[in-house]
Amino acid sequence: MAPIVRLQRVIKTYAMGDAEVRALAGVDLSIVSGEYVGIMGPSGSGKTTLMDIIGCLSRPTGGVYEFDGRRVDQLDDVALAALRGERIGFVFQAFNLLPRLTALENVELPMLYRRVPRRRRHQRAGELLERVGLAGRAAHRPGELSGGERQRVAIARALVNRPSVILADEPTGALDTSTGDSIMALIGDLNREGQTVVVVTHDPRIADRMRRIVRLLDGRVGSDVKREA
Repeated sequence: MAPIVRLQRVIKTYAMGDAEVRALAGVDLSIVSGEYVGIMGPSGSGKTTLMDIIGCLSRPTGGVYEFDGRRVDQLDDVALAALRGERIGFVFQAFNLLPRLTALENVELPMLYRRVPRRRRHQRAGELLERVGLAGRAAHRPGELSGGERQRVAIARALVNRPSVILADEPTGALDTSTGDSIMALIGDLNREGQTVVVVTHDPRIADRMRRIVRLLDGRVGSDVKREA
């Protein structure tokens, strides 16, 4: 099966004053549709940088990045934003919900950017809130929701444009253990339904749920282990 994500010798450097910091030092990584991949590694290993590149939030300094066979590293800003909005869903540790919008409106937001008609936005957002167990909380704002409920809203928002890949960056980092377990159970359900999921985590308990673990060390892939489902 052709990979949906393919990185070849990907390098990412940052200028810090007169110095150059190499966050990624030649990463080779392929992910096929339907995989459930955990990305781990010590602080400074390049996890977040790798996630940003996969999510089209940052461009590689060198190397090749292909998304579903398309050269991402050669896209202009408009095409890059379109790919990011249409094919990739994001779940962040800090939820990144807009506090003045209701749960329903937060879920609708990616569709608003794509100019989806209001009626279709409402219907789709409502269906997804029901899917994540929040049908009765659609009119509540983030400040009226628990941490777990806010993350469920964020997951619904990530799914709204039917993305090819969900990227979750420490999705349980701001949650207690029990709530985090329920969020990971939901993400696992989505993967079993066919959704491709990539999770950055430092928590071995979270990583144990995944079928493939990629460990970064000093900006390179140190190990890449697949496990039985």
